[in-house]
Amino acid sequence: MSKEVLNSLLKEYEQKKIYAELEAEKRKEELYKRIPKLQQIENELNSFALLTTKNILSNQTVSLDELYKKIELLKQKKETILRENGISSKDLKPHYECSICKDTGYVSQENLDTKMCNCLKQKLLDVSFDKSNLSNLNKENFDTFNENLFSDEVDLAKFRFNISPRENIRNIKQKCREFIENFDLPGTKNLLFTGNTGLR
Repeated sequence: MSKEVLNSLLKEYEQKKIYAELEAEKRKEELYKRIPKLQQIENELNSFALLTTKNILSNQTVSLDELYKKIELLKQKKETILRENGISSKDLKPHYECSICKDTGYVSQENLDTKMCNCLKQKLLDVSFDKSNLSNLNKENFDTFNENLFSDEVDLAKFRFNISPRENIRNIKQKCREFIENFDLPGTKNLLFTGNTGLR
């Protein structure tokens, strides 16, 4: 897969991620307008988070337990208010298209490496599939194949076969079916189609 295709998909992912996060911020703002107490709790949580960080950096572990208790209490208050108003805490979070990679295309592993998320792999496969001209398989397949498009007239001089083009295409169709049915068997030979452009 070319870098251009991957970069293009990653730009799409970035846009989706930004959109999901902006929508979450909008929902929060609307909610805080309706329930100002939630905004107040959020501000207090942010203040306590800063205090906790400062205390950790300055090795003031004595007051950390007290801060954690206050933070936990505020979180419980927040949950209670949300529950009373029929709101889930998930409603305040971004609604990513892929909850696994959060619309980044990559996921972190335990060893801190990142790997490509399955959703991005699928997008890359879809692009490859579209480019392979196989995307019309629901229209172009054995079931929709019309052998009546081929003449049933035997003309050795014209077609260089002692069977009709229709009989010939039936044989080709059968060989193709056999190839597909036995594709994964050892010893199955490949198919090679030759001919001038535009021939069928």
